[in-house]
Amino acid sequence: MYNKRFINILFFCLFCSSLFAQTIQSPEEFLQFKKGQRFLRHHQVVSYYEYIAAQFPKQVKLIQYGSTNEGRPLLVAVVASAENFANLEEIRTNNLKAIGLLDGKPTDRKQPAIAWMSYNVHGNESCGTNTAPFVLHELLNPNNTRSKAILANTVVLLDPSINPDGYDRYANWYNQKVGATFNANPAAWEHSEPWPGGRYNHYLFDLNRDWAWQVQKESQARMALYRQWMPQLHADFHEQGVESPYYFSPAAKPYHEDITTWQRDFQRIIGDYNKKDFDKNGWLYFSKERFDLLYPSYGDTYPTYNGAFGMTYEQGGSGRAGLGIAKRDGDTLTLKQRIDHHFSTSFACLDAISANADKAVSEFYKFHSNAISNPVGTYKTFIIKTKGEESRVKEFLTYLDKEGFQYGTAGKDMVAAVAYGYNEDKTSSLRIEADDIVLSLYQPRSTLLKILMEPKTMVEDSLTYDITAWSLPYAYGLKAYALKDRLMPAGKVAFKTSISKNENAYAYLAKWQSFTDLKFLASLMQKGIKVRAAVKSFEIDNQSYPAGTLIITRTGNEALGNNFDQIVFDEAQRLQVNLVPVNTGMPSKGSDFGSENVVFLKKPRIATLAGDGVSATGFGEVWHFFDQQIGFPITVLPDNSLGNANLSAYDVLILPGGGYRSLNDTQLNKLKDWVRAGGKLIAIENALKVFAGKEGFDLKTKEDDKKKETDESKLKIYGNAEREALSEETSGSIYRVTLDTTHPLAFGYPSTYFSLVLEGTGYQYLSDGWNVGITKGKDLMAGFAGVKAQEKLKNALIFGDVEFGQGHIIYMANNPLFRGFWQNGKLLFGNAVFMVGN
Repeated sequence: MYNKRFINILFFCLFCSSLFAQTIQSPEEFLQFKKGQRFLRHHQVVSYYEYIAAQFPKQVKLIQYGSTNEGRPLLVAVVASAENFANLEEIRTNNLKAIGLLDGKPTDRKQPAIAWMSYNVHGNESCGTNTAPFVLHELLNPNNTRSKAILANTVVLLDPSINPDGYDRYANWYNQKVGATFNANPAAWEHSEPWPGGRYNHYLFDLNRDWAWQVQKESQARMALYRQWMPQLHADFHEQGVESPYYFSPAAKPYHEDITTWQRDFQRIIGDYNKKDFDKNGWLYFSKERFDLLYPSYGDTYPTYNGAFGMTYEQGGSGRAGLGIAKRDGDTLTLKQRIDHHFSTSFACLDAISANADKAVSEFYKFHSNAISNPVGTYKTFIIKTKGEESRVKEFLTYLDKEGFQYGTAGKDMVAAVAYGYNEDKTSSLRIEADDIVLSLYQPRSTLLKILMEPKTMVEDSLTYDITAWSLPYAYGLKAYALKDRLMPAGKVAFKTSISKNENAYAYLAKWQSFTDLKFLASLMQKGIKVRAAVKSFEIDNQSYPAGTLIITRTGNEALGNNFDQIVFDEAQRLQVNLVPVNTGMPSKGSDFGSENVVFLKKPRIATLAGDGVSATGFGEVWHFFDQQIGFPITVLPDNSLGNANLSAYDVLILPGGGYRSLNDTQLNKLKDWVRAGGKLIAIENALKVFAGKEGFDLKTKEDDKKKETDESKLKIYGNAEREALSEETSGSIYRVTLDTTHPLAFGYPSTYFSLVLEGTGYQYLSDGWNVGITKGKDLMAGFAGVKAQEKLKNALIFGDVEFGQGHIIYMANNPLFRGFWQNGKLLFGNAVFMVGN
């Protein structure tokens, strides 16, 4: 017979379960809808998370870690058992102490695993946010033994929507277009999402490409919180095309070489958990295809390179699916089915980490311990030269600080016998100076640091999902060297900025060398300061100044009175730009400040195009550059309004990448007339194709060598089609570009620039224009480029300027603003906007 105590416990458990069912409302009850009946809006999901947190104050903690550009809250719910919740801060700090990210020794308390679940990084992959309330509710269901087992060993962080702005853009659009019942016909209005779609954030950046770079405010806020927790597992929930079955781990090749054996093993372990419900219910799925683990700025790779298990989940559906859509096989894919699938894998990955919590935690600690004592990679130390490069180096150190990487200076002069030079692409001896930056890999998160810094990424399979090169020294334009030997920082970084105010000065000088200098110019223009620039180098007061140097004369700014000096000084102080007052307009060498070799920089009126024919992310990069990065006004014109637009109201027109289907011959002639009258047209990446071969634009693509085909050469293997196509492409490779530094487009640069090349189209040198940036022979530095693409990109135009009447057409075959992380391209783009044509 059961004893009395057991019976009392049984009745108490039944009572508690009954009480939960009666008092804790499900998402459907609280929000008064049926699962899959409609798309919730973001504020409704937030209200449900707030409701649950209020109901479970001893198990749930809501953290608002930031807000979006449109003011929506970014939040996570931290969910734990009552016991673990009572010790939540100890669990968090023990984790950081154990991996060397927080001073002190962890306590003896048994450490649960930490799992982070992210939904809806792409806004129109909408079933994620609609799944998140159900996952939260079920995790706290006392009737669910599965949930209890998970929380016994795991602290769970749930982020219901990484991208609320994109999600609401999609959900609000769809809810406006759907009728009383959904129409499953794929041709229906509700399945044709308009430009730019809900995938991207407010500025149309892809947040799932921004984990490592943290250009966007959502990423900056989220990653700051991520580094405060450092989970052992991160699951990233997505959607893909309507016809695709569900995807889950194991991931496809290529795997980065530094992914550990245990991380690879867990890919298979979690795959076994994922498939249980799918096999049981007969749901279709696939794994080991398409989604690889290489590019470091994804929601699976960034956590992986930080020692966690990072994984992607992909449900079929995305922006086309709506509440329901007919598939080619005759079935209808519904939102409810999509939610059920994501719900299943949410719990499957939590089951997997919970069942392997002890091993996961110990391997996580081992990962970071090895990083400190025996870091991966051939090179153990990176040296960044600082003399004359202070502005660029400071921008780089700002990034390192954001990521929490450790660095310092050499502390004394020394010589390294063997060092690999990034720019030289060879090894030699290196004289290290006391103020040079030293980045040692002997630190807790050195695996990620190594992957970001490595000069050439090992790619085991060219069939990859994204770019194959990203090395930060190239991205920041640094003079960098890699050493195989261990060298630890010995001093603290202390840059000396010289900023002087002299109310009797003839002019102020500021060298033109970095993106920070561009921000200084933009700020001065916005504050009404008239600025000039030197077209040629000069020398004054025993100091040399390169072409592009800003010359801020008192002449022309008299209307500002005494405010002139203060405005210039304040802006230089804010941006930490070296500012030198001079008492004469006659340099000891070079042209006087009234010479034609010193030009007035007119504050430009700038426009760009947006719409169906324009790349959404390409436009977003331009928009964010002006609106957030340099704070300079830009007018956005619909691309289909160009025929009616008054172009004379603008000095500069920027065409981001795109197909520009609406640009006809009449509009091209209108553009030519505008340029001829003094306008400046800047075409970026595949926007160049609009002008290639057209009369008056001096632009031609490179033709392939025409070889006579034989009958045998026409024979192709169907199974090789995908790889054959790769021969024409480059998956984001880095090329050496030779610059003509006497041209304003290249002001502020050395003779070599390293460009991220994203497509295999090659352009011939301009016959009448200025070939400012070109490739020569074997200029591929890092990453994958197909054989045919490499041939096209030899002796090719990368950046050019065509003088047309009184105006200019500037060609940028490579996008210098790509994803906002290629820092060294921003000054080049600024030159196109502010320097060329004055």
